[in-house]
Amino acid sequence: MPNMTGADAIVASLTANGVDTLFGLPGGQLDHLFDSVYRLDDAPRLIHSRHEQGAAYMAFGYAQSTGKVGAYTVVPGPGLLNSTAALCTAWACGSPVLAISGQVHLKGIDSGYGHLHEIPDQLGMVRHITKWAERINHPTQTAAIMDQAFSELRSGRVRPVEVEMPMDVMGASAEVAQPRATQPPPPPPVNTDQIREAAQLLAKSRRPLIVIGGGALDAGTELLAIAERLQAPVVAKRKGKGVVSDDHYLSQNLPAGHRLWGEADAVLAVGTRLKMPLTMWGRDGDLKLVRVDIDPVELTRIAEPDVGIVGDARAVLAALAEELERTGDAAASREEELRNLKQGIGAQLREKIAPQMAYLDTIRAALPRDGYFVDEVTQVGFASWYGFPVYEPRHFISACQQGTLGYGFATALGVAAAHPDKAVVQVSGDGGFMFTMQELATAVHYGLNLVTVIFNDNTFSNVQRQQDEWFDGRRICSDLTNPDFVKMAESFGAGAYRVGNPAELAAALPRAFNEDGPTLIEVTVTERMPTPWPFILMPQNRRSLCD
Repeated sequence: MPNMTGADAIVASLTANGVDTLFGLPGGQLDHLFDSVYRLDDAPRLIHSRHEQGAAYMAFGYAQSTGKVGAYTVVPGPGLLNSTAALCTAWACGSPVLAISGQVHLKGIDSGYGHLHEIPDQLGMVRHITKWAERINHPTQTAAIMDQAFSELRSGRVRPVEVEMPMDVMGASAEVAQPRATQPPPPPPVNTDQIREAAQLLAKSRRPLIVIGGGALDAGTELLAIAERLQAPVVAKRKGKGVVSDDHYLSQNLPAGHRLWGEADAVLAVGTRLKMPLTMWGRDGDLKLVRVDIDPVELTRIAEPDVGIVGDARAVLAALAEELERTGDAAASREEELRNLKQGIGAQLREKIAPQMAYLDTIRAALPRDGYFVDEVTQVGFASWYGFPVYEPRHFISACQQGTLGYGFATALGVAAAHPDKAVVQVSGDGGFMFTMQELATAVHYGLNLVTVIFNDNTFSNVQRQQDEWFDGRRICSDLTNPDFVKMAESFGAGAYRVGNPAELAAALPRAFNEDGPTLIEVTVTERMPTPWPFILMPQNRRSLCD
């Protein structure tokens, strides 16, 4: 067995498992780890951020856009706590993020002596927002614990994990097991009786609908085969966007999905919590429900399905597609109906939320087909959930149900780091952008190619709208004082433009995409944009709501 320090063993495990990028921020408890990255051949490249939150969001963006492990490292205590907004976002989105935290020296953990960065029960705290977390107390434990970490990241319902190592263990040497690549376990066997039952139910349907989430990201081919045979429209809210390309007539957006849900007699839900349809749109005896999910708890969390299949989406859908081939004839084409629906919904959007749609149409026209779009908790971001076409899976990045204000810019830097040869665009409001704007320094330092479009109205727009609508216009803490974003970006060494309308944005975007390194485009917003929420929070259209 090779003789390694604890820190060397961690780095060797990252390398063995294909982690090519490590985001992080140096500090006392990580000195040995950073030195290991410096010394060891084939170590991951290290991208250092200007705040721990930024490092964790970058790992999240890397993971979301690749499907691979996104790794970051921070000091314990305040460093790890600074990263937890990103960790809980990764939890919400089912993202394979690996957090590597330093720790105080082994005997000082939970001693209460007041060691630098010491907090009580750090491991217990982080276990609440990770799938699994563990401490490496001796270098000889490293291979086994890192192996378990990667196994958790690659099996079952994917969620973030955390590993911590005390600073003295990082520097200590021992003979350790050679770190190895952790292979994902084979998917669980498919229940053929359930497949047959689901196929019979769906084949009898006259108005089938498919609703998908992030659990379907790797099952696009199988999903489309089923959708085309059943002529079932496919609806994705955020993370599932692009699994079926939005230029296919079967791919429908959220407002269309609401209408189709009200008319459907059978729904196939794949890798989605299905919270909005079940708790807001409703369910009744005329609607049969088939659910596919890797997490057995999720199948029945809100309501019992008629058929619930636990398994890997790709394996289950492949078996279901084969069974449907044996069960009746293919459905008659609904292409004309569904193209008309898509066109009609699009016309409504361009009438009701014209400003947002004009900007989104402009961005879509400039962004290459294989480019990446990162949203934000902002008016244009909300509208993008249903108004921005996406053509490939993992090319639309969102904070999912966590709704983490300020996540977008640093997350997009992680996307850009993962895809240096692709165009990446991120939309922000002026409020959200300033959560991680210091990472402009990181973007310039590493030459990360990202175009950030900031819609600046000098307010927390959504908060102010709610204050006006719910509290008779009593506004508090929703007006903002902002810097000159163009001058600020230029002071960092980034490219910058200011525009005032979609036509000016259309002129600026090609120049921005052709520049090396980060570019910021400020859009001056002088009037409040219309509310995007009527196309998200849509009314009940079945008889009963699920609790």
